[in-house]
Amino acid sequence: MHLNDTTRTWFARMAPTVGEKTAADIRAVLADKPDEGALARLSTIAPFNAQLRTTCVATMLQGGHAANALPQLASAKVNCRIMPGEPTEGVKATLIKVLADDEITVTQIEREVASEPSRLNEEIVGAVEKLSHEFWPGAIVVPVMSSGATDGAFLRNAGIPTYGHSGMAMEQGDSARLHGRDERVPMKSFYSGNEYLYRLVKMLAGGD
Repeated sequence: MHLNDTTRTWFARMAPTVGEKTAADIRAVLADKPDEGALARLSTIAPFNAQLRTTCVATMLQGGHAANALPQLASAKVNCRIMPGEPTEGVKATLIKVLADDEITVTQIEREVASEPSRLNEEIVGAVEKLSHEFWPGAIVVPVMSSGATDGAFLRNAGIPTYGHSGMAMEQGDSARLHGRDERVPMKSFYSGNEYLYRLVKMLAGGD
């Protein structure tokens, strides 16, 4: 488990929105001495697991040259979502340890661009909350750590605090389609999201 300011805030604000048992597990994990049982239970929930630790998944498998011949070579591409502050070398070493086979070579395909997360800005969060309540009455604003990569790393390393926000309302459960061949956005959300972001930029720029 590896929590930071953003993920701690996310879990704390998510607790009231889930069932009492899950909420109790969240509180137990956020305690000074995290409960191992609670951690194990939260780890079985995919969105929670992605906020708790670095994750690695084999996403592409290749092997062999013909259906009637034993493969001479096989390869797997492993996609790792590394928590901010964790060294890539440590993740690679863990993969090698888990594979436990000297004949398997582990090679880093892309170089990471490490950057510290931007601290939550109350002026920005306040504007998001105000406008969100206008577009989606009753919605709860919860900061979340993106479990993927964005160009924000380059901006933060140049000294520009950066936050991601789409304003895109999705159907519950549709996040499982992200990057899939059936990824989709509701038409109503597309248009309302454009208007929302336009209004948000004006608000943050000092407009109406």
